[in-house]
Amino acid sequence: MGKALSTPNHLMDGIASGVEKAETRFADANVFLHGSTIAINTMLERTGARAALVTTQGFRDIYEIGRVNRPDAYNLFFQKHEPLIERALRFEAQERMYAEGVVCVPLDEKGLRRLAKNLAADSIEAIAILFLHSYRNPDHEIRAKKIFQKYCPDAFVTVSHELSQEYREFERSSTVAANAYIGPRVRGYLGEIEDRLAAEKFEGSFLVVQSTGGLYTGTQAKDQCVRMLESGPAAGIIGTQAIAAALNIDRAISFDMGGTTAKAGVIYEGKPLTTGSALIGGYERALPIQITMMDIFEVGTGGGSIARVREDGAIRVGPESAGASPGPACYGLGGEDPTVTDANLALGRLSADRFLGGEMHLDTKKAEQALAKMAKPLGLSLTEAADGILRIATTSMSYAVKAVTTERGLDAAQFSLFAYGGAGPLHATAVAAELGIKQVIIPRNPGVFSAIGMLYADLRYDYVRTWPMPVENLPFDQAAKLFNDMEAEGKAAIESANLPTRRIVVS
Repeated sequence: MGKALSTPNHLMDGIASGVEKAETRFADANVFLHGSTIAINTMLERTGARAALVTTQGFRDIYEIGRVNRPDAYNLFFQKHEPLIERALRFEAQERMYAEGVVCVPLDEKGLRRLAKNLAADSIEAIAILFLHSYRNPDHEIRAKKIFQKYCPDAFVTVSHELSQEYREFERSSTVAANAYIGPRVRGYLGEIEDRLAAEKFEGSFLVVQSTGGLYTGTQAKDQCVRMLESGPAAGIIGTQAIAAALNIDRAISFDMGGTTAKAGVIYEGKPLTTGSALIGGYERALPIQITMMDIFEVGTGGGSIARVREDGAIRVGPESAGASPGPACYGLGGEDPTVTDANLALGRLSADRFLGGEMHLDTKKAEQALAKMAKPLGLSLTEAADGILRIATTSMSYAVKAVTTERGLDAAQFSLFAYGGAGPLHATAVAAELGIKQVIIPRNPGVFSAIGMLYADLRYDYVRTWPMPVENLPFDQAAKLFNDMEAEGKAAIESANLPTRRIVVS
């Protein structure tokens, strides 16, 4: 076991430090499993690549128009989702497929070559390609990808049919745009890991956790980056499933609280709940991602969440976080704002001398100085201010648990709560009490539990096909062929991973 602080400016340093603290070496391992929040953080923080979107003529604005949903009809301050790719970088290609997959308008390759040269001259970092009905016939997307790869060799090029073969053009546009937006940063990050592994004489397999909790190869992850949006939290749910099964518990809530967010997922009747799509960034301004993933809900409350006094005199905790750098005030790394961790330390719920196994000393005086900035304007003692921060944080985190239980028709009180993450066990009983949950289970080494969950994960590939058809006219031989084709595609993907396989399960 080994745990180290994240190093945001050079993430591989933190990984190497963790391996060193575990008293092992990369060269001694035969498999390196990795889960990361870099993909979703890049989306949420809007720090991705300068990307272009190429779509069917007449559909340039589908990505921005969306579904014209207004979830809060009476909110005068409602704001629509903001696309990851601005309109000036969205382009149309002359081509069209019918919904049956038959060519309506041939692909204008000459026009695409001209556009590709312009994008290369404009130093575009990534290119997303979405053509209408490519889930039925991807021929135009395949040809377009080859053109852009030839004329824009330094750009990250991604096509929609490789990510989703489901209909609904807005969701597919949003998914491929997100993959392009995060692609260069994620690919560079994974490439950095591969280079470091090679330098450390690692000769095993490098596998990345997907949002489903399954594994895929580092090479596949570098192309389909969007599949690892929730890789860290998904691994924790897989670990929860394994421990719950060993304890004969078939209903469990996975509660993961780290430095920035708190996340919840559900094990129901022994299996994790999954979804075919997710809204990234909150419902009212969200961008849909149409891939299979764990059904996870998160709130911006973690150990590093900053507490502030609003203009109306109320205390607000999060979603802004001190992160790992500078971190909470008590870390002594330059943070000055009061956080949830500072509140826990001031109340004696954390030991200043035993944090991180005694490797890191916490500064109680700096924590109290930070809390005083909030307590004085409100006329509260430090104890009252710290207690108020924790109460608000608990209520906020309970919303995450309600979102994956109560809002789905499940009674949270009938579940056991599995708490982990750096701060999860510290707050688990308060969250459980608020929701009427009677059993809280804290695994050993909760701070690295998501990493432990990866050890229970398997290679996994999910396939979906859209085939509109009246049920009464369903030709079963054609349906069987579709399933057989998907099964063959999955087995081919497993074989291409070039890993020893004990058995293959199709479900």
